[in-house]
Amino acid sequence: MDYSEVIELVKKTASENSRPDLYPFRSRYEHTMRVYRWAIRLQAKLGGDLDVIVLAALLHDVGWEEDRPHNEVSAEIAVEYLDSIGVSPDMIVKVGEIIMVHEDKDTEKDLSLECRIVMDADLLDEVGAIGIMCECMSTSLEDEASYKRAYYRIKNFYRQNKPLISRCKTDAGRNEYNKRMQMIENYIYQLEREIF
Repeated sequence: MDYSEVIELVKKTASENSRPDLYPFRSRYEHTMRVYRWAIRLQAKLGGDLDVIVLAALLHDVGWEEDRPHNEVSAEIAVEYLDSIGVSPDMIVKVGEIIMVHEDKDTEKDLSLECRIVMDADLLDEVGAIGIMCECMSTSLEDEASYKRAYYRIKNFYRQNKPLISRCKTDAGRNEYNKRMQMIENYIYQLEREIF
């Protein structure tokens, strides 16, 4: 399946109906593309239906409305769009179901492999080097920005995100999450040596 048209839809909708964000450097489109790439990497290790995984990853955040959960809006847009381009009803149902549950990272439900891969790809996106960069850029927008303030933000980010490994749904996702947390821990250690 050629995903270029789907990517163009994502780019267009991200610019038209993207959720508000406190930080101007955060892009819903770029987030989606990183999730898409992680989903492909995880699928290569774990298997599963590549088309279902890619479509769900690309469309998981395509919708936004002020007073409705974004997963519902995104699922509606995805189902309508996939139907309009002739995707099989069976695949549309699978993609729609993944988008509907992707936000419930603490679910205990029995999820398909495809759903677990997309959820892990979404969870992996903003931890690791991207997480450090986000914290540094966020700090730079604050009054009295400094390396120390960035250090404390990164340390807090690490503390908040380390336990979230329990949300990973696959062994491959957990392994990658662990690597990223270890990288952040090493970075914090090095930063402490240089700042203090």
